Amino acid sequence: MAKVKYYYNPDTLSYQKIHLRKREKFRNFLLMLLASLILMFLGYVIFTSIFESPKEKELKRQLEFVKLNEQLHSKRIKQMEGVLSEIQDRDNNIYRLYFEVNPIPEEQRKAGFGGVNRYKSLEGFDNSEMVIDVTKNMDILAKQLYIQSKSLDEIVKLADDKEKLLAAIPAIQPVKKGDLKRMASGYGWRTDPFTKARKKHYGMDFSAPIGTPVYASGDGIVKRADQRASGFGKHIEINHGFGYITLYAHLSKYNVRKGQRVKRGDLIGFVGTTGRSQGPHLHYEVHKNGVKVNPINYYYGNLSPEEFLAMQKAAQIEGQSLD
Repeated sequence: MAKVKYYYNPDTLSYQKIHLRKREKFRNFLLMLLASLILMFLGYVIFTSIFESPKEKELKRQLEFVKLNEQLHSKRIKQMEGVLSEIQDRDNNIYRLYFEVNPIPEEQRKAGFGGVNRYKSLEGFDNSEMVIDVTKNMDILAKQLYIQSKSLDEIVKLADDKEKLLAAIPAIQPVKKGDLKRMASGYGWRTDPFTKARKKHYGMDFSAPIGTPVYASGDGIVKRADQRASGFGKHIEINHGFGYITLYAHLSKYNVRKGQRVKRGDLIGFVGTTGRSQGPHLHYEVHKNGVKVNPINYYYGNLSPEEFLAMQKAAQIEGQSLD
């Protein structure tokens, strides 16, 4: 039962019953409803500012996890940058220096990314700045790793080429020390044994008995093994690559054929006196990039310092050659 409300009428000095119209009742109801909604909203705002909802707690935990991951990623990136920096330093100052190639410039190693904004798709989020920063650092690190990987591929190839070069260089005497009678003539101006004229002798003559073994002075491929060149008699040419060719002349017979691959120290033939020869000996030449050079500069593979000095002294005597 609804409450009956009264008001005091000063004119009649009595209380009179209040009669509300339907419109006034409806208005009052709306006002009360509005006031209730406002109070509820204010209560919700105050409550949520003090207390977190389960969803907010979950979102907050996810955000903290993302931030923690970002810190861990940043720490790992810095660790990898430190390791990479050490590798880059060794690459430039040890590996590339040893193989006599130019170091990679710092600006090339650490060049950025030009052109369009690569990270536009990551913009507009709550943690965009953090995500973009980590992504950018990872991209830069990936680029540096790629450059270093390519550099190490080059170093491996250079090392392989260097190994092949060291094996190819004609570094030993073609006749063993124990088989030698003497080093008959060196590189330079000598007296021709037939014309007695002074002429340039482009090799070294090793005097040894007929049949004495002759060995390849470096790795290579037999370019020729025949006696079609004037004056050399039976002779062998070995192409060592890297611009090196060696010649072994006045042989008595061959132990290799044209096109055969040989290693340093392989038996390739035997001392003789074929061709334009004064007596049994091996005429030996070294060619570098088409130029005949002094073979004595390459005997570092099987001579002691004392033996090398003695041979060098004997090679400088301007006597008569054997061919």
